[in-house]
Amino acid sequence: MTTPQTSADIQLIQRILPHRYPFLLVDKVVEIDGTASALGIKNVTMNEPHFQGHFPGLPIMPGVTIVEAMAQTAAVMVGVTLEMADREMKVYFMAIDKAKFRRKVVPGDVLEMRLSTLRGKPGGKVWRFGGVASVEDEMAAEIEFTAMMDMG
Repeated sequence: MTTPQTSADIQLIQRILPHRYPFLLVDKVVEIDGTASALGIKNVTMNEPHFQGHFPGLPIMPGVTIVEAMAQTAAVMVGVTLEMADREMKVYFMAIDKAKFRRKVVPGDVLEMRLSTLRGKPGGKVWRFGGVASVEDEMAAEIEFTAMMDMG
């Protein structure tokens, strides 16, 4: 019996998610509690392409990229727990609900994304997650979303 993985570095993340630069939006997942919850980290840097136009002179991470980073964190949580590395898992949004944005996220911030599974089980295709993204313990965004996980 193998010991369950409780974190994921960038190498493992890339073995689970199909995303690559510039759309890989989670740098590491530092806590994974099975399919129950996870804490992902996104180091926000000025080198990201969306900052060229959002907004010149006042770079702000777009809300949609925060939502995507949260979804990628949830996918890594499920992928690690269900041992989906190297299995070409794909995840598709089905619904995005209750999205609220509370704080700007700017270059230099460390975005912490805490995700919880609201509905879903191993073998199931449709999952629902809730999450909060924060910077220095200040809420930046909160969301619930439903996703279909195509496990290849």
